[in-house]
Amino acid sequence: MALSNHDSILAFGDSLTYGFGANPNESYPARLTLLSGHSIINGGVNGDTSAEGLRRLAPYLENKSVKLMILCFGGNDILQKKSMSQLKQNLKTMIQMAKAKNIEVLLLSVPNFSLFGLSPLDLYEEVADEENIPLLSGVLANILSQPSLKNDQIHPNASGYKKMAELIYESFKKNGWVQK
Repeated sequence: MALSNHDSILAFGDSLTYGFGANPNESYPARLTLLSGHSIINGGVNGDTSAEGLRRLAPYLENKSVKLMILCFGGNDILQKKSMSQLKQNLKTMIQMAKAKNIEVLLLSVPNFSLFGLSPLDLYEEVADEENIPLLSGVLANILSQPSLKNDQIHPNASGYKKMAELIYESFKKNGWVQK
């Protein structure tokens, strides 16, 4: 479904969505606004776990202009050693809430931060398959593996967020949400 000029996009997540480590106008949602021409609502909160995100999602979904949600949660769940099965369930519930409002969802995978580097978590692929939604995998792992694109071990810098926005925008085109 192609987005119309009046449709907005909800970027929903934690500090990676908020844009921690860069100026507000350098976050990936701000950069995506410039690339896509669509209003992007930044629903990112520093330090949020998926459970906290789930608790605050509903009011965002009441906005009738929102037709697409970019969902990016998991980093804080991983760092705080929360249950991965609970993370999976929270992601699925958020996706189902959006679908109930006829809002498309793009899921971004968050890498597992381990002693051996950044590895993708299988649960994101499972969620995307089970909910039949597109998954953008490996973007954060790729950005965070390049020192020139990161602010610290778990956050991109302004250049990293710009790269993130470009890759998300490519996914928008691939999924037929934008025509540019």
